[in-house]
Amino acid sequence: MNAGQQHLLDLYRAAQRGEAAPPAPGTHTVRTAREIQQWHHFRAVVTAPADRLPSRIRRAVRSATAALLRRETDATGARDGAPARVTS
Repeated sequence: MNAGQQHLLDLYRAAQRGEAAPPAPGTHTVRTAREIQQWHHFRAVVTAPADRLPSRIRRAVRSATAALLRRETDATGARDGAPARVTS
């Protein structure tokens, strides 16, 4: 059943029950899209810069890189002739 057929069925049921007719499909699409866009703009203003997606990605990449470098340093011992780091 497509949206047009469902709408006709809903019109029939509303008429049988004496209720108001439902809006046609697509009637509020533009308004809904506008409200979603406004919500995203609002969230962008309210969200702290450190909590935004680019900052979170940047933080994750830095911590992963640091962890990999620590693991590599610990596994290979010392770099450039310096004594190996002792971890407890």
